[in-house]
Amino acid sequence: MPSTFRHAAILIAATFAMPASAQQGFHSIDEIDQQVAATLGAEIGQPGGAIRAVDRRLRLQTCPAPIIVEPVNLGAVTVRCQQIGWRIRVPVQQSQQEAAFRNPAVPAVRQARAEPTIRRGDPVALVVVTGGFTVSRQAIAEQDGAPGDRIRVRTDPRAAPIIGQVMSDGRVSMSF
Repeated sequence: MPSTFRHAAILIAATFAMPASAQQGFHSIDEIDQQVAATLGAEIGQPGGAIRAVDRRLRLQTCPAPIIVEPVNLGAVTVRCQQIGWRIRVPVQQSQQEAAFRNPAVPAVRQARAEPTIRRGDPVALVVVTGGFTVSRQAIAEQDGAPGDRIRVRTDPRAAPIIGQVMSDGRVSMSF
């Protein structure tokens, strides 16, 4: 019996010792917050910045190279470590330009919907604007959309749908 108690004691000691050793080798969440703020040019809670700090409970393996903060896409930035393969999305507050688009006197939820400029089945130009060039392709709208709305379009009937944002000129923009 003493041997059974010894095994149990070793197992319990190992269980309680794991969190201390597990803490080592994790990427600093504070560093991620700082990188996101530097990339966006706005602190946490400010317009154009992260909505809130990254969850401190995350345990991401330390990245051997600098982390990558990708541009805002669908209301969030993606932070990733390419060498290890982890990535997280950090929600971003709307910028002052986006806030100016809405009437501040009326909450966003209660604003009247604009008349759709694109109807389901309409041919649309799907555009991607990156850096110094623009790429466009014909697509078919799968749903109605007004400027600012996100809609699904397909470049081919058998292709997977692509989600893009309706622009005021009737094109659908996709950002990376």
